[in-house]
Amino acid sequence: MSVRRSHSSAFKAKVAFEAAKQEKTVAQLSSHFGVHGNMISKWKKQMLRELPDIFSGKPKKKDQNSLKLIDELYKKIGQREVELDWLKKKSEQLS
Repeated sequence: MSVRRSHSSAFKAKVAFEAAKQEKTVAQLSSHFGVHGNMISKWKKQMLRELPDIFSGKPKKKDQNSLKLIDELYKKIGQREVELDWLKKKSEQLS
């Protein structure tokens, strides 16, 4: 049984860039880097798909959704802190 390996983003970028240069075949890159050819093709496609967005200067939709989620979570945390303070005051009054 094989063990799943986790590769850094820098490693993936290096392999994808080498694949995009097309100086070597995917099979040659696979044996050189020790990564399955399907992964190399997947990383290359992802790199080519996301490359135009690097220079757009616009935040990605995914980033905007993350920012909205973070704002909502901070609001909930603030609300919970207020509720907790209120409960502490009330419990002191009952004691």
